[in-house]
Amino acid sequence: MLRSLGIAILALAAAGGGTYAYNNYLHVQTVTTSVANLAPVSEAIYGTGTVEPARWAKVVPLQRRRLVDLCTCEGQTVKAGQVLGRQDDAEERSAMNELQLSYQQAQRDLDRAEKDRTKSDAQQKEYEQRWTQAEEYKSRISAQQVRIDQMVLRAPLDGMVLRRDGEVGEIVGPTDVLFWVGPPLPVQVVAEVNEEEINRIAVGQKAFLRSEAFPGQALRASVSQITPKGDPTRKTFRVYLLLPNDTPLRIGMSVEANIIFREKSSAIVVPAEAVAGDAVETVNNGKVERVPVRVGIRGSRNVEIIGDVSRGMAVLSPFRPDLADGTLVKTELNKQAPAPQDDAAPDITPAQPTNTPALASAAPPPVATGANGDDATISSAITAHIDSVVNDARRNAAKIGTR
Repeated sequence: MLRSLGIAILALAAAGGGTYAYNNYLHVQTVTTSVANLAPVSEAIYGTGTVEPARWAKVVPLQRRRLVDLCTCEGQTVKAGQVLGRQDDAEERSAMNELQLSYQQAQRDLDRAEKDRTKSDAQQKEYEQRWTQAEEYKSRISAQQVRIDQMVLRAPLDGMVLRRDGEVGEIVGPTDVLFWVGPPLPVQVVAEVNEEEINRIAVGQKAFLRSEAFPGQALRASVSQITPKGDPTRKTFRVYLLLPNDTPLRIGMSVEANIIFREKSSAIVVPAEAVAGDAVETVNNGKVERVPVRVGIRGSRNVEIIGDVSRGMAVLSPFRPDLADGTLVKTELNKQAPAPQDDAAPDITPAQPTNTPALASAAPPPVATGANGDDATISSAITAHIDSVVNDARRNAAKIGTR
């Protein structure tokens, strides 16, 4: 009985070994490969923002009154102090007339008291009271004039009327913005960046922008300022991106920004799916060979690898963990991977937060390979918002897990 059982076990082991040997050494597996390429690669931080003038101000009424006049001056140049509109000030002017009449009477009483002020102490005291009363009316008249002046809406600075809201006859107050005034140039993007990534941003870094109004266009900017204090509620910091004067973006447009904080003009890159852990798989004489590498800059599609892999070498894409070293393979080119290019545009991706579980994301569209390198760069950069959504999901999941 035991002898029969031993024979059966040996037979099963031999069959399993034979199957393994057939699948890995005798049977030729078909794999897809990509070519290790020498190309620029970049790593970026994602943010969203709005195009605004570098210097501008809102015009807001200080009192809640009816509008009686508004200029039709959108797009026109104005000077500081120029009248843009008026509110109904009939109530304030009526009160002013009453104050002026009271002041005139007080001044007449003061003049009479002044003639008799030296006759007695009582007359001197009466004079002082009349003087105090007259001065009080003067102060009240000055304050009332300020309130009347507040009914006049004036340009706060030299510039252009960028926008006008409201119509004559409407009742408006301190919560209603009636005008946006400022120089039309220069313009900037005011972007919000997650607090865990703000330390990687510095003044002078370049950024690539994406706007739905200009799909596929290469929109550039540079970091001009970083706000010192973040928003503890939204957990973001404000970053200002200065735009060139010839930018097609208009004030008020929303954009997505990829701020490049790390880049190389030339690096050995392979598709991200070709790397698993710290290794890639190459094909040498028709056999799989696993090569240890160190991962450098991680792009959205490609990653930089440092190791015994040179330009032009074929690597398995995707990585095949089921194939052992020495497995016989025949190759076919991975059509989803970009072909080698000498002047490939940088591959850009936002930085990923650490200490978070891996999440799958949608596959990005293929990189443009036309002559316009900037368009290819933007085509690569616009996929960064996918990674940002994943980052937000990770943070939300972490918050839920700690409750």
